[in-house]
Order: sequence, then structure tokens, then C-alpha cells
Amino acid sequence: MRLCADPLPAARDVRLDLLRGLANWAIFLDHIPHEVLSWTTIKHYGFSDAADQFVFISGYTAALVSGRLMIERGYVAAASRLARRAFTLYAAHITVGMIYIAVIACVSRQFHDPDDLNQFNVAVFLNTPFPEFVQALALRYRPVNLDVLPLYILLLAAFAPALWLMVRRPNLTLAGSIAVYLAGRHLGWNLAAVPSGVWYFNPFAWQLLFFLGAWTALGGARALRPISQTRTVFWLAIATLVFSSVVTMAIRTPDLGGLVPHWILQPFDPNDKTNLAPYRIAHFIALAVVVTRFLPVDSPILQWRSLAPLIKCGRNSLRVFCTGIVLSFCAHAAIELSLNSLWVQILVGATGIVLMTAIAYCWTWPKRRNRMLPSHARPGGIA
Repeated sequence: MRLCADPLPAARDVRLDLLRGLANWAIFLDHIPHEVLSWTTIKHYGFSDAADQFVFISGYTAALVSGRLMIERGYVAAASRLARRAFTLYAAHITVGMIYIAVIACVSRQFHDPDDLNQFNVAVFLNTPFPEFVQALALRYRPVNLDVLPLYILLLAAFAPALWLMVRRPNLTLAGSIAVYLAGRHLGWNLAAVPSGVWYFNPFAWQLLFFLGAWTALGGARALRPISQTRTVFWLAIATLVFSSVVTMAIRTPDLGGLVPHWILQPFDPNDKTNLAPYRIAHFIALAVVVTRFLPVDSPILQWRSLAPLIKCGRNSLRVFCTGIVLSFCAHAAIELSLNSLWVQILVGATGIVLMTAIAYCWTWPKRRNRMLPSHARPGGIA
């Protein structure tokens, strides 16, 4: 199969914003223990979840933007943009990490609940703050639920040197990514973390989804279209999703577990998220086949006003994600204080999504106002 690694058209694919916004909402809900609204996320009905979706889209958009920039302005400009983006993510990770630790410590002290300090891996930081802060700067220490951004930072940093080859030889680059994935799983490669020992998202495994997204953006989707749009592949994808849903629900729901033979459930229990089990990739690809079949790029569904909040959250993904991290613990604390009250679970889940959406809209408003001003009146504009 031969790929043409020309950048895709400049028109924005609204589906990416929609799915990234959906992933942010799902990650927020999935991070809240005992949250009934998390049952609306794909995590409970399939092998993959919002993290897989987030990493793939990140690779897709990184290649789309950087690949076009490399062809138009050269490799140095594209690599510099990736480096700046990685630094922005790094600064955001450190900032939200310190805020997150402070919020957990204050709530724990206020309500005399030291269990949260251990549950969210904050006690070790409070006991030895300076050494752990140094470890945080090295991306080796992080509280619970702050694992995605370090992975994204590392993948962007690794993508900068790989971009030159990805644009010219996308097939070869993807083959190298698959080789690293297989070697990493077989040889047990991972990076060190404290105090858990290794990264929760093994970068040697998860890089495959990122590079798969990049490969798709630089011609992979176009090359696979004659195959992916066939009825055979579509029904195979449907069968994969149904099987995944049955197995996942049987594992998560004891009442249903007895209806499925144990030998069927055993290979998928526990779900190997750290090393990105192959069945997670298969489930994600099946999901992508079905979604792109029912939601083409020009679908009128994308114009629905009811989807505007999701799209807005997707376009301001970093700020919305960081906000959701902090809000997820606040929601957890409220649920604990209410002794897992159902109405509190619904209230804090819905309130968190509203606040995340408000952040997305508030951050966009100054940009829109800036565009409406004459050039001489814009901040940084030419006088």
C-alpha cells in the first residue's frame, strides 16, 4: 500500500473537536469514584475508553498541523512548533499538579480525612515536598489521575524527530512504531515512576496509538478507505463492539458475569490498560470504523446546536482537561461527604460538566472580541 503524505485540506474537521470534547467529559466522569454518570461513558461498554480516543486524536492533530507546516515552511519550523506545544503542556502539567495537590491537602485537612492523601498519592509529596517536586519536574512523580499529560508531553517530544520520516515514509514510521510496541510488551519496557515504580500509561505501548493517529492524518485514512468502507469490515467492526460490550459488562456486573463462560472473560480480566493490550486497539479501530461510517466529515449532525458545548470543549481541550482534573476530586469529596448519595452524584457530575464548558466558552470570548477589534487596537497588533 502506497501513501501520499500530503497534508489534509486546511478546513477544520469538526469531528475531532467533538470527539475530543466528549473524551474530556468522559475522563472527568471516569475520574470520580462512585459516580453514577460515569456509566454513560464508553469505559463500561468496551475494552478501550476516552484515553485511547484522546491519544489517537492528539497524534492525528499533531501530524496534521506539523506536517502541513513542515511542507510549507520546513522541518525546523514544524519541530519548533512541536517543542513549544510540549513546553506549554509541561507548564500546564506542573501548574495543575500543584493546584491539585493543594486542593486535596486542604480538603483532607478540613474534613479530617487522611485516606484521600494516600488514595490520590499526595501523602508522599507532603512528607518530602522538595524531593518529590524535583521528581515531578522530571515527570516521575504525579498524583493519581495526572497520568495523561506526561504521556502526551513525551509523545510530542518523540514526534518532533520522527516527523521528518513520518511525512516522507509514513508506512516505514508506522512499522517502526509497531516494532517498538511489540518489543515493549514482550520485554517489559516502561519508564520509572515514584512511588508506584512505573508509568501508568506505558509510553512504549501507547506511542502506537499516537503514531497510528499521525499515520492516519498523513494519508492512512485515504489509503484504507477502499477497505474500511466495505460491508465486511463494517459488520466485523459491529461484531467486535458487541463482543467487547458483552465481555466488559459481564466483568463489571457480577449478576451478568455468570452468564458468560469464565474462559471467555479470563483473557480480558483485568483489562491491561498500562501496556495497551491489543484488544483495546482492535476495539478502538472498530469504534472508529463505525463512527466514521455514521458521522462523515460533512454530516449535518455536526451543525446541531446541542453539540456546540462539546465542540467548544474540544477546541479548548487543555484548559478543559486541567479544570476537569481538579473538579473530579472536588466531586469525589462531595460524594464522600454525602455517603454516596445518588442525587449528589448526579448533581456534582452535571455541575462539573457545566463548569468545564463555561471555562471553554469564557476562554474563547476574549479571542472572539480580539478578532472584532481593528488591527491597531488588538493586543500585540501593529500600531
